[in-house]
Amino acid sequence: MLENIDLQQIMVLDIETVPQYPSFNEVPQEFQHLWDQKTRFQRRDGETPAEFYSRGGILAEFGKIICISVGIFSSKTEKLNLRIKSFYGDEEKELLQSFIDILKKQADTLIFCAHNGKEFDYPYLCRRMLINGLKIPVQLNLHGKKPWEILHLDTMDLWKFGDFKNYTSLKLLAAVFGIPSPKDDIDGSMVNDVYWKENDIERIRIYCEKDVITTARILLRFKSLPQLPDEQITIVQD
Repeated sequence: MLENIDLQQIMVLDIETVPQYPSFNEVPQEFQHLWDQKTRFQRRDGETPAEFYSRGGILAEFGKIICISVGIFSSKTEKLNLRIKSFYGDEEKELLQSFIDILKKQADTLIFCAHNGKEFDYPYLCRRMLINGLKIPVQLNLHGKKPWEILHLDTMDLWKFGDFKNYTSLKLLAAVFGIPSPKDDIDGSMVNDVYWKENDIERIRIYCEKDVITTARILLRFKSLPQLPDEQITIVQD
């Protein structure tokens, strides 16, 4: 089935998320209590809710999206190209709306591809859209759809080959395929500090775009296609 998918119908994406507040002390009291309850079994022995709060970005109820990077394949010059665009900033609702506006210009049959997208990126996007009072676009809305009608690819899921116990990071999968690592500057564990302490959203944007490029290159390996050289990748700037 994957061999028959047209790459030009695929949007590769990645999101970066952070806790909604710079520190646990700034979280409203009600949500401090709810955070304590939600993460009780995730924290190490003796670890307090405040100490664990740096990971608040992993949960859509307590985090927010600060960057969405997307990549679209094209072959207008007889060579396969990848055009990448990012929606990023402090105002989550605005960047989500910009992302939704782009999707309105795409076909309903657009196929998403992300690494661990089924467990993280896709549901996180939907939850934050609802929280921000935005309508979930048809390409993300799963309600009433049969499994074969859900046009969501996941490179981690593809790598499982039915093994439900398997978790493979993007960095590891890139390494085994001989693809340059996207984690050559920062990794996901550093995004919180880069955003809240260093205030360097551009650094996060670049990191997110590298994840998209790596995911796209991994997808090409699954389709047994040649690797995409850097000169065939374009970063679209506003």
